[in-house]
Amino acid sequence: MCCPDHEVAHVLERNREHLANHCANSWQVRTLHALRKCRTAALGGHIDCCNNPACYKLHLSYNSCRNRHCPKCQGHKKEAWIQAREADLLKVSYFHVVFTLPCELNRLSLYEPKLVYNLLFTTAWGIVKDFGANPKFLGGRMGMVAILHTWGQNLSLHPHLHCIVPGGGITKTGKWKNTKSKGKYLFPVKAMSIVFRARFVAGLRKELGKSQPASFYESLFKNQWVVYCKRPFFGPSQVVEYLGRYTHKIAISNHRIKSLESGNVRFMVKDYRQGGKKSVLALSDAEFIRRFSLHILPKGFTRIRHYGILSSYYKRTLIPELQKDLGRPELAEKVPLKHRKCPSCKKGNLVTIATFPARGPPNGWREQIEKHLNRPI
Repeated sequence: MCCPDHEVAHVLERNREHLANHCANSWQVRTLHALRKCRTAALGGHIDCCNNPACYKLHLSYNSCRNRHCPKCQGHKKEAWIQAREADLLKVSYFHVVFTLPCELNRLSLYEPKLVYNLLFTTAWGIVKDFGANPKFLGGRMGMVAILHTWGQNLSLHPHLHCIVPGGGITKTGKWKNTKSKGKYLFPVKAMSIVFRARFVAGLRKELGKSQPASFYESLFKNQWVVYCKRPFFGPSQVVEYLGRYTHKIAISNHRIKSLESGNVRFMVKDYRQGGKKSVLALSDAEFIRRFSLHILPKGFTRIRHYGILSSYYKRTLIPELQKDLGRPELAEKVPLKHRKCPSCKKGNLVTIATFPARGPPNGWREQIEKHLNRPI
């Protein structure tokens, strides 16, 4: 994919003196400045040399910020995550389950993000675990991988969890048991939605108590809550590929930005209520930065979590045994990552031979490299 003409970093750079005006806290400000400096001289850099004897070309690169909210730093992490999850796959049906919070909770999510998002994780897993333990539906111990997203296409606040759930579980005898639907569906979504709403509101009452008026809790019962559940069409490897798009995705990719003219940001949006119809939305720089900041997670918050038989402990002990009994799905051969391939000859690998701080390459860098390579450049 070619490099985009416009980036989130360009918007941040031209507003660098006023970023604090559009953020709710200092952590958001620090994050925006890190994104602004990503792959610029401000973070220093390194000099790479191709190890192909027919090439030996030098390449100067600036360092990445490696921030999880940065549009330019997620590709390699995503591929590594996909490969790690594929190693844990079983030859069974998998389901994509989405738990969505209503808009009535948006204001609370802004002021108490850790409380709301932690409760969302806990409630979602509790529902999957308890429905699975119920003999009416399965009668076994289940697993889940959950990924938090907080945005909609227009950068509005829209907290929801994307989950991978195997279509079965472990019985008390230690044997695998498929769901009673024969892989057609996981659990009844209407029942899951009702329980999801009741448990989440109960959790809020426990955490917040009388700090919120009774009318607030009553408003949460006015509408149905959304739980989406669908079996993947092409098997377990495809659901990991599909959710791999979500794991290290951020609120907006640079490729969606179409122009940055007259202090405005114009970017592509999809309206899923109208079958994914595309349109272009224009926001002022200030509004764009404000909305982007809504999706900067609290410091240290874990947005990808593993539960039950897919947790770290069971992946080391139980999953290998299940793979022996149930088998592993056939996976397409992976193309090796090319992020360290020489862009000139396409054959050699890049080897870092020198680094430099934010002020730029050190004096005499050329002589240092010639000495390292034992040849002139």
